[in-house]
Amino acid sequence: MKSFVTFYRAVALVLLSTLATQAQGPGAGGPEPTTPPPPTAVPLDGGASLLLAGGVAYGLKRLRRRAA
Repeated sequence: MKSFVTFYRAVALVLLSTLATQAQGPGAGGPEPTTPPPPTAVPLDGGASLLLAGGVAYGLKRLRRRAA
């Protein structure tokens, strides 16, 4: 019972401490704003297809193991 009370107190402390945090608004100091650079292209095709192929292979392995 004591560990539950300690856990809930820790969770409450974390949640209540986030209420006081605030981000700086625009123009809160620093250099003049500049236009951001154009976004960098991210090659998703190679990694996504490898993840998809790995998932399919794992699924087939599990199905074969279950059927046997």
